[in-house]
Amino acid sequence: MNGLVESTDQAMFLDPAIRDWVLFPITVIMVLVGVFRHQLTILMTGEPPKPDIKDIRQGKALMRGQLLAQNNSYISAPAFVERKKYLCDAYEEGKYLKNKAAKEQSAANLMADPKNMEVMMDGMKKQMMGIVPQTLIMGWIQFFFSGFILIKLPFPLGVRFKQMLQSGIMTPNMDVRWVSSLSWYFINLFGLRGVFSLILGGENSADGTRDMTAMSTMGAMGQQTGQPQDYNKQFLSMKDTLSIVYHEWDLENIEQRVFVKYGKQARLFKSSRK
Repeated sequence: MNGLVESTDQAMFLDPAIRDWVLFPITVIMVLVGVFRHQLTILMTGEPPKPDIKDIRQGKALMRGQLLAQNNSYISAPAFVERKKYLCDAYEEGKYLKNKAAKEQSAANLMADPKNMEVMMDGMKKQMMGIVPQTLIMGWIQFFFSGFILIKLPFPLGVRFKQMLQSGIMTPNMDVRWVSSLSWYFINLFGLRGVFSLILGGENSADGTRDMTAMSTMGAMGQQTGQPQDYNKQFLSMKDTLSIVYHEWDLENIEQRVFVKYGKQARLFKSSRK
């Protein structure tokens, strides 16, 4: 079987009304809600504020340390040590901070900045506009279409997909390829990104999975969504990262390695010159 469900001829026929009044409406409504959410996000958040040159400087300085830690093997040992010492001292002294006094600032002081408050409020608005519509759609599907079978996939699948494709239907003998209404909702939730990109462009607010990914990523980093970044902590963390980076130059003894690899060609070149 190789992990695939054995094909059994299950005599199941779907009423065409299910396609017309359940399958298509769920998809169309999710597309329309995504477009509405995108337009509402633009209306409520407005144009993003122009970044301050000092904020850009902080981000570039942090990125500079990340690039040095990731690509240190492309430069020699003296060059790496010199750059590491300069960045570590700059991070320790707060040279790249927007406000030197921010080294001793607490979270409450960061929140007192009007720009930080605006960023936090925009993040909360985006969260609400992402969570509320999806919650309402899921409740609507569970209330009206609970237990519906909508479509059968044309290719075989493993048993592990049964729980994902048949949510809300506890039927152990049903073929895995049948998809329930609730599972169709999740398939559309994560599969309409390309449609929204075609309709609204690449940078849009219609895709709810982006906010979910951002929330999970920031939660894993220990940072709340919409909370202003504490660059002082990030600089100190990057300083600790650079201090333990093991450096090994990729071009160490490159001449000998080239001669070993192309030894025959080198000998032929010497003999031709003689």
